[in-house]
Amino acid sequence: MKQARPLPHYLVQRYQGWHATAFVENRAWYRRLAEDGQRPRAMVIACCDSRVHVTAIFGADSGEFFVHRNIANLVPQHQPDGQQHGTSAAVEYAVNALKVAHVVVLGHTNCGGVQGCHAMCSGHAPALEEKSSFVGRWMDILRPGYERVADLPETEQIHALERQAVLVSLENLMTFPFVREKVEAGDLSLHGVLHDIAEGTLLQYDPASDSFEPVVRQGVKGVGSS
Repeated sequence: MKQARPLPHYLVQRYQGWHATAFVENRAWYRRLAEDGQRPRAMVIACCDSRVHVTAIFGADSGEFFVHRNIANLVPQHQPDGQQHGTSAAVEYAVNALKVAHVVVLGHTNCGGVQGCHAMCSGHAPALEEKSSFVGRWMDILRPGYERVADLPETEQIHALERQAVLVSLENLMTFPFVREKVEAGDLSLHGVLHDIAEGTLLQYDPASDSFEPVVRQGVKGVGSS
């Protein structure tokens, strides 16, 4: 593929710095990961947004998380139609092959995908309505969430839709038979989390109150707890 080019210099420098420090100092650990394979305890489904640093938020090291990222951290409904489904494939591999114990849907504030969905569903983004728009067709997954918040005051809709991006994904995860089976058997737990980029805080969905509550509070375990 003759259009490919060498890495930009700043990335080469960063790689060299990582290899000379973090890799060299943990060479045995990386060799073990290579030889023994991965055994992550959790899958994290997060947004592609460059401001959401999944491993840093949870202080995770290599081999701890099976991470899948897409626009607005969405999971589509189970749809075995013979087409290509990257997110569905990642879920299937994590649950059936890696046998993760937890699936965490990690949403965030100021999400461009959520804002695009809101603009599209409210009639202010005709380009996203086009059948040729990959982003628009992907954001169709969140349309049910928009319908739930459409009657709220306009100033509250996007804030609420960010939470719906997490909830719709959790609901869609349960449409996968292998996910439902493991959840009902107690072998898999689903978690919905919202990261506030500006404040650095995490909220987790509490089905008892049907709301997002702080992860760190007295008497409540965090999403990383077994």
